Amino acid sequence: MLGAPVDRLELDQFVEAISQKLKEDKACFVVTLNPEMLCCAQGQCDLMDIIKSADLVTPDGVGIVWACKMAGQPVSERVTGIDLMMKLLEHSGASGWRVFFLGSAPGVPEAAAKRAEAMFPGINIVGTQHGYFTEQENQDVLTKIAQASPDLVFVALGSPRQERWIDQNREQLGKVMLMGVGGSLDVLSGVVQRSPRWFNERNLEWLGRLLCQPSRWKRMLVLPKFVVMVYLKHRFRLCKKSKGKV
Repeated sequence: MLGAPVDRLELDQFVEAISQKLKEDKACFVVTLNPEMLCCAQGQCDLMDIIKSADLVTPDGVGIVWACKMAGQPVSERVTGIDLMMKLLEHSGASGWRVFFLGSAPGVPEAAAKRAEAMFPGINIVGTQHGYFTEQENQDVLTKIAQASPDLVFVALGSPRQERWIDQNREQLGKVMLMGVGGSLDVLSGVVQRSPRWFNERNLEWLGRLLCQPSRWKRMLVLPKFVVMVYLKHRFRLCKKSKGKV
């Protein structure tokens, strides 16, 4: 999809794929691909290379689902970062997975940890760290994570910073699952409300998020650009293919 891979799996299948990686004692890098990230990657080769290097790439958002259909490679459903994170947290207690929250503002990962412990009995959150650290402090953060010995590390540094951070540090972190989750810790902590279910069920989560956070309006401007990019690439391809058949 515009140069990026997208795995054609459903939510539970992504959970199973990650679980299998952990059972095999393998590292796992998960990218939750949305239109904003994919547009950004068109002009930033290093970001596209990072996406391509991921073990799993989820179709995060209705825009990616639509684009995959336009490309002739439809996916079963959208799999958002927060939905996958919540599903993994739900499974973590029974699976014995150790969880680390990294990112967002000071106090947010701790609040997210408390709510997760209340929501998911048996969950083992072994550490938290806010995202306001400098490059000079990065090694201390890596040491803190390594000492906690987690299985799942959710990185909420905002895209594409979180993907670049994961790519730069994943070898040092070893055999863990690393996933960028954007603002998901803000939602889990209760600092930010997720858009109402009515919007989510009708593939209008982007609108719901905009209503809840009007400051996001500039980020939403990428959506028309994304639609045009996909349409130009794949609609014309389909037209040519159709003419060829005739």
